[in-house]
Amino acid sequence: MPCFPSFFKRSRACLVKLRGEVDDEVSGIQNTKLFKYKDLVKATEDFSRSNKIGHGGFGSVYKGELEDGTLVAVKVLSAESSQGVREFLTEINMIANIEHPNLVKLHGCCVEGQHRILVYGYLEKNSLAQTLLGGSNSGIQFQWPARRKICIGVAMGLAFLHEEVQPPIIHRDIKASNILLDRQLEPIISDFGLAKLFPSNMTHISTRVAGTVGYLAPEYAMRGQLTNKADIYSFGVLLLEIVSGRCNTNRKLPAEERYLLDVAWKLHEKGELMSLVDASLDGEDHREEACLYMKIGLLCAQGLSRLRPSMSTVVKMLTGFAEVNDSEISRPGSLTNFLNIIAEEGPKGHPKDSSSTASGESSGPEKSSLWSKDMPSSCATMTFNSIYDRSI
Repeated sequence: MPCFPSFFKRSRACLVKLRGEVDDEVSGIQNTKLFKYKDLVKATEDFSRSNKIGHGGFGSVYKGELEDGTLVAVKVLSAESSQGVREFLTEINMIANIEHPNLVKLHGCCVEGQHRILVYGYLEKNSLAQTLLGGSNSGIQFQWPARRKICIGVAMGLAFLHEEVQPPIIHRDIKASNILLDRQLEPIISDFGLAKLFPSNMTHISTRVAGTVGYLAPEYAMRGQLTNKADIYSFGVLLLEIVSGRCNTNRKLPAEERYLLDVAWKLHEKGELMSLVDASLDGEDHREEACLYMKIGLLCAQGLSRLRPSMSTVVKMLTGFAEVNDSEISRPGSLTNFLNIIAEEGPKGHPKDSSSTASGESSGPEKSSLWSKDMPSSCATMTFNSIYDRSI
């Protein structure tokens, strides 16, 4: 029988050691301002409930105002989260030294005592999941020009991460709740806690699966094979959500209508994709372009990763500088097919977190485990953190 006190002592010791490693590494990162804890307490009015604007597995996020009047989002790591400590360090490493209009701005962090806090620029209009897809009374009018700008902005941010940053960065968790909006509805990609650097000499990285159900590329979800094409697949699903105005998964609907990607593919085959465009755009003159954007979404979400376009090509398609060929769109890697495979095979072992060789050989097992009896009711908000450990 396990000795639980001993187990918890070892866990605490590991957490303390990990925090020490984080402190050492953070101190070596350039361009990262270190905030005093007392200043963040003051900025958030002692982390008051009225200033709380979000909550997740990592902890809570609070709105704050610095002494110079700058509004910030203060992300407080849960004191008992060892996984969160790793994600804390990953997030700082990934975005401390890069800057782009469509990427979240990190003002700095706090590593004082047991406190692990990230400080970001505050974004007034919250996330796409809460506004466009969440049905909240945000007062935002998501007419086509706004949706178009959001689609292009996210694509440009991803193109920057994949093709301009060296080594390239794979986000691994592109989804509606990680796309924030500023006052002008400019999209900002946030939450880099699961991001990975992608060495140029690798064909893929074999790793434990992390991310959100409904946005995961099939080759990544089933085999743990990660490339930037996983982000492109997620973007394709997001693109369909933005144009249709509905979540990628909604179990309240009849079985044949629950999964947005399945519905979009069936309508595309019938030549009726236009019917999936958000009904609130009926009175506008942009429905043909909106339908074109959904075709781009299907191109990005194709089942075979090699058929998905690069993000720079996606940007050209979205802005009209590259053609979209209907004949190039093949069957997507749909959630329905994915779940059927899981139901037939059941749990397998996890692949070990390792990089593939240049020849594409993976050192991990052939399949990764992915099994849950319960699927999310809407927006596919259940993350794989509830199925097995998220790994960085």
